[in-house]
Amino acid sequence: MTSDSSSALAELERLRASIDNIDAALIHMLAERFRCTKAVGELKARSSLPAADPNREARQIERLRQLARDAHLDPDFAEKFLAFVIREVIRHHEAIAAQANGSH
Repeated sequence: MTSDSSSALAELERLRASIDNIDAALIHMLAERFRCTKAVGELKARSSLPAADPNREARQIERLRQLARDAHLDPDFAEKFLAFVIREVIRHHEAIAAQANGSH
């Protein structure tokens, strides 16, 4: 193995370790986000509010797109990611509401 190859492999390991740390942080952040949205879903169910809030979702999408642009991340990717998360949150809210209403 050449010195260049050894150097490249060491750099690759360093970068992959950073990626692994970022992935772990993302998972923990998503878990915390879902803990918060669960509380929102429970509040909505107790208050007979709808699971989805299209106006809030539209504001969040635009806010996230701007954050993505500011961070030099593809805003379309950021929107797709948020849309996926929102769909999952709404699914959870609907399940919470159904449980609160006694229909499992």
